[in-house]
Amino acid sequence: MNRRMKIVLGAAAAAVAAGVAAAGVATAADTATDDSADVAISGTDLERASEAALAETGGGEVVDSEAEDEENGYEVEVNLDDGRQVEVQLDADFAVVSSDVNAEGDDGDAD
Repeated sequence: MNRRMKIVLGAAAAAVAAGVAAAGVATAADTATDDSADVAISGTDLERASEAALAETGGGEVVDSEAEDEENGYEVEVNLDDGRQVEVQLDADFAVVSSDVNAEGDDGDAD
């Protein structure tokens, strides 16, 4: 292999390595701020969270739920018959921490 070929192959290998490193950094940065990684509640936890949220709101329909990593609890969204949507925050033991009318309302996308 001549000297020119070694230089070309070396430069190509360096470019590939730089591209792989840049892609890894971009992926890590993207997942660090990704809000789409919400974890839905299921099974018995969903039943308990729904019961607690509906008791807090006095009825309605549970339209969304998720486990909250930061607070170690749950968030349940309830649509009321009057069109309002209430977000109910629960702790890890399914006790109500807070409930607020969702300013965004029900956008129908089950987020």
